[in-house]
Amino acid sequence: MEYGNLGACGLKVSRIALGCMSFGDTSRGFNEWALDDAGAEPVFRQAVELGVTFWDTANVYGYGTSEEITGRALRKYTRREDIVLATKVFFKMDDGPGGSGLSRKAIMTQIDASLSRLGTDYVDLYQIHRFDPETPTRLGTLAASGCHLLPERGSTLPLPLNQSATRL
Repeated sequence: MEYGNLGACGLKVSRIALGCMSFGDTSRGFNEWALDDAGAEPVFRQAVELGVTFWDTANVYGYGTSEEITGRALRKYTRREDIVLATKVFFKMDDGPGGSGLSRKAIMTQIDASLSRLGTDYVDLYQIHRFDPETPTRLGTLAASGCHLLPERGSTLPLPLNQSATRL
C-alpha cells in the first residue's frame, strides 16, 4: 500500500480509502444493497490486510448503521490508533433542532451521536457533507457553527473541515 499526507496537515493515510456507505441495516430503508456485519466482514478484513488505513463513513449512511458497523469492525479487526477515521455531517438524522444541517447545535449533536455509534472518543476527520443554505456564511460557516470547538473538546483532531477534493 502507498501512503501520503492528507492535505497539508501531515496526517499519513493510505492512498486508497475504504468508503463505508455500502455497510448498513437495510431495514432502515437507506439503501437495499447495503452489507450487514457478516457481509462487511471480508471487506474490512481485506482492507486491514492490504494496509488500507483511511476509513470514511457518514452519519446518514444507513441512517447511522454504517457508523455502527464501521465501529464494530474497527474494534474487531484492527486498533483505533492504526486507522484514520472520517465521518460526515449535514443530512437529516431526526426532526429535532440538532437533527440536520450545519448549525452549531447540529454539529455538536451529530458529532456526539457519531462518536457513540462508532464507539470511539474522537474522529480524525470530520467533514461537511453538503453546503447548508440555512447556516449563514458571511461570518464563516465553520466559526458560526462551532466546528472550531470540536478539537478543543477532543471530538476531532485539529484538521481543516471541507468537502473539497484533497490530493494525496
